Amino acid sequence: MLSKLVPTKLLDPQELLVKQLELKFGQFVADLGCGGAGYFTLPAARLVGSRGKVYGVDILKSALEGVKSKAKLDNILNIETVWSDLERVGATSIPPDTLDAALLVNIMFQSRNNRALLDEARRLLKVSGKLLVVDWKVEPTPFGPPLSDRLSPEKVKEFAGSLGLKEAKQFDAGPYHYGFVLVK
Repeated sequence: MLSKLVPTKLLDPQELLVKQLELKFGQFVADLGCGGAGYFTLPAARLVGSRGKVYGVDILKSALEGVKSKAKLDNILNIETVWSDLERVGATSIPPDTLDAALLVNIMFQSRNNRALLDEARRLLKVSGKLLVVDWKVEPTPFGPPLSDRLSPEKVKEFAGSLGLKEAKQFDAGPYHYGFVLVK
């Protein structure tokens, strides 16, 4: 059930990955709930380069096939797809405490267990690893998920704090989205 649609006109992956998350060459990253288009997975793979690795993680096998196909077309060799239910802490077959960064972009509104999503991301991050959270603002927008499905920034902070994740920054991720960088 956790797969995302990220229209490129709404969010700028380069801006978010470089300026907000400060992704660097050689890092290990997971795009949690990557979706089939690879909107963040592919740009992240280009940024971390040949010495880095990006895991595209999703519960939909069709989404993972989409990412594999796009990576192959673009000759991107440092992406590994991982099938997982991100709402089950411990289910993702990436070694714990190994990631420099993780992404939860446009995924929180689809979940009924957002604390578990954040906890699974925290489990995979190494100490001082960064988590980029971007989701829909809880205000009327011309499109997007119902307001009742959106998670407030305050609730993200509450869950993050209860898991020992510290807020490095909060920012507007575009006209309809808020963003956080959280640190383990």
